[in-house]
Formats: sequence, C-alpha cells, structure tokens
Amino acid sequence: MKNSSKLILALMSVSLFAGPSQASDFFIYPTKGQNKDQQSKDEYECHSWSVGQTGFDPTKPYQTSSPPPQQRAKEGGLLGGAARGAALGAVGGAIAGDAGKGAAIGAATGGLFGGMRRRSSERTHAQAQHNRESQHKAELQQKRSTYNRAYTACLEGRGYTVK
Repeated sequence: MKNSSKLILALMSVSLFAGPSQASDFFIYPTKGQNKDQQSKDEYECHSWSVGQTGFDPTKPYQTSSPPPQQRAKEGGLLGGAARGAALGAVGGAIAGDAGKGAAIGAATGGLFGGMRRRSSERTHAQAQHNRESQHKAELQQKRSTYNRAYTACLEGRGYTVK
C-alpha cells in the first residue's frame, strides 16, 4: 500500500471517530485556497498535535482517576439500633423492675435513632457522589477547552479561519 493510500485511510478513520464530537465544535474555513484533501490532512495533523500538547483526545472516552470506594451505611441501621436499644433498655428496665418493658422502649428508641443515622449516612453518600460527578464534569470541560484552543491555534497557523 502506498503512503498516500495509508494517509487517506488514516484520515478516513479519524474522520469517522472525530465526526460529531470534533466537527460540531468548529467551523473551519480555508482562507488560502486549501482543497478538501489538504484541509482533511491539516485537521488530522492539528488534532494529533493538540492531543500531544494537551493529553486530551475528544474522540476517546474520558477517564478520571477512579473514585474512592463507596462506603455503605452500616447494615441494619434500623435493626442494629433496635437491638442495641433493646439491650440497653433491658438493663435499664431490670434496674427499674421491668426488663421486658425497658427492652421494648429501648428497641423502639434504638430503631428510631438507627434509622435516622442510616438515612443521614445515605444523604452524605449521595452528596459526595454528586460532588464527584460535578468535579468530573468540570474537569472534562476544562480539558476540552484546552484542547479546543490548541486545535484552533494549529489550524489558524496553517491558514484557516476557525470559529
């Protein structure tokens, strides 16, 4: 296969992958009479250069560092709290003379507080997940913006108007 055939095949491959994610971001106009083949070659070379400069490739899925392992709320917040409350209530009830009644009151109170603690932990976890997603989105936007500036600079240096 000739070098020009390899280049055309490579350009076609990049245009398939770059398609909507790259082409929709830019309007590129050749101001020095460049033909379509030259423009495709320049776009490919500028894309490659921009990826090298920024470390970001908009044609590939973006991966951040893996998020910290999810911490689950204590299992059995309601039941665990009820069991602890019943034990504590039984001791208190035994001192007062009715261990069964104390255990029942302790179980109800412990279950209530255990459930509240679990819901609070779940809310904290959901907020942390939301914060990670927001940070990921901001990081992605920043990297894309940096790539876009590099890509635009390269094409403008080659005689194109880029908007």
